[in-house]
Amino acid sequence: MASVEKRARAGGYVWRAHYRDPNGKQRSKSFARKVDAEQFLTTVESSKLTGAYIDPTLSRLNMGEWTARWLAGQAHLKPSTRERYAGIVRAHIEPMWRDVRLADVSHADIQAWVADLTAVRSPATVRKIHRVLSMILMLAVKDGRIARNPADSINLPRAVRGEHLYLTHEQVERLATAVADPYSQGARTRHADRAAAKSFRLVVLFLAYTGVRWGEMAALRVGRINFLRRRASIVESVTLVRGVPTWGTPKGHDRREVPLPRFLLDELATHVAGKGPGELVFTGVRGGVLRSKVFQEAALTAAAELVGVPGLSPHKLRHTAASLAIASGANVKVVQQMLGHRSATMTLDLYGHLFADQLDEVADALDVARAASAQTAVAQRLPNTQKGGASAADK
Repeated sequence: MASVEKRARAGGYVWRAHYRDPNGKQRSKSFARKVDAEQFLTTVESSKLTGAYIDPTLSRLNMGEWTARWLAGQAHLKPSTRERYAGIVRAHIEPMWRDVRLADVSHADIQAWVADLTAVRSPATVRKIHRVLSMILMLAVKDGRIARNPADSINLPRAVRGEHLYLTHEQVERLATAVADPYSQGARTRHADRAAAKSFRLVVLFLAYTGVRWGEMAALRVGRINFLRRRASIVESVTLVRGVPTWGTPKGHDRREVPLPRFLLDELATHVAGKGPGELVFTGVRGGVLRSKVFQEAALTAAAELVGVPGLSPHKLRHTAASLAIASGANVKVVQQMLGHRSATMTLDLYGHLFADQLDEVADALDVARAASAQTAVAQRLPNTQKGGASAADK
């Protein structure tokens, strides 16, 4: 039975709260005041009745050890995602929380920590860091170590989505031409392999007209291009994890097919001539995986500045592919499949404003359809003579 006992201690007294946990094990906790001990017992008895009781010994684990356990349990994630989480843990979570006990992690302390991060990091980065901490603490809730997640309902900085850069067909062509000329890029690339520089042109065109992610393009094999159906099967992706190429499925683990324009097929056919079905379509200078950073530094940065679109990255060509597809008349479901988005809602969230450009076309089409319908109705109401037919008297 729960009780409060007064005990003598050096310099005074303490109040010892005795109780049994749901398993019948005798436990106790000391307080400086009797009222605090009684209040604690009331809370314990209430939590036992509601099933919310937390064994205090379980929450004595420090965050460093618990975070390591959480990270070890993320084996289901893609290697690149797991490494990204591990990087956030090393850089941001461990320095602040490593020696703090689970029981002592408070909502107020997390809010103050987020405020400090906001002063030095972008809103999007702060939100990612907070999300990882929240997942770590949520596992502690599920494991019965803490009663609730103190990272819930934290005031986070509002992430402001930057403006996307959309290149026109002309700009894409100029960019592709610029990256193909190693001598136009400056001293850094004058000794670049000419064949590799020539393939850079095709890299730009492929990214800008298919919308695939860099890792999906770098993992594409010759046998996954269907030249008759004009499709490329995106079934694999490659990502650098601590500098080592790591192979896996595309983002979201979903395979898909992307359409290939005829002009792109012609260039691809020439590019892969002589290669076997299992060979990579795009490779680095030494034949390995083509790396985004190498392409960026060797050609894209200088070429983008040359054509007037500084700051362009390979991933931004994905936005161009979406805009060009929408401008050509593709509907949202087609764009969704092409880009590999999980839902059409996600596609609309990113590119919905581009579909607005087609509103005038829809209005014009409705005008034409209504006019045609009206003409048909008038023609049906006219007598035969006015339609050009003969009357009964004439016959």
